[in-house]
Amino acid sequence: MINDKQQIKEADEAPTEEVQEVIPEANEDKAQGKAIISYDDFVKLDIAIGTILSAEVVEGADKLLLLMVDTGARDDTGEVVPRQIVSGIREYFEDIQFLVGKQCPFLINLEPRTIRGYESQGMILASEKDGVFALLIPHNQLPSGTSVG
Repeated sequence: MINDKQQIKEADEAPTEEVQEVIPEANEDKAQGKAIISYDDFVKLDIAIGTILSAEVVEGADKLLLLMVDTGARDDTGEVVPRQIVSGIREYFEDIQFLVGKQCPFLINLEPRTIRGYESQGMILASEKDGVFALLIPHNQLPSGTSVG
């Protein structure tokens, strides 16, 4: 009887060839062809909930919107210091005013880039697959600037 238990224990602890083959494939699936990053790399990202204050069309651009976003920054008097985000999401909204007041996660420590003459100070986090677009919207209202992650 002890011999049977020992064999079962050894079988449970020994990795099978099948498992060893699946693990690398699973890592590739999770990264969708991108490099796996460490937790230390992940914590470098400053992702925060922002509230969209305004949305305007970027003149001469088919896909770009200029979003002014409250990401929690305040000046000495407590007034909101909006962050300017240029985003290529215009094509997904018939009425861009739908965005005003929406909360979404924003990557706010992305190096600024100038796009069509506007400095973009971050990136909205959203998703699109096969022409279906979705904003990532919290199911509860949160204070602007609330950290994600």
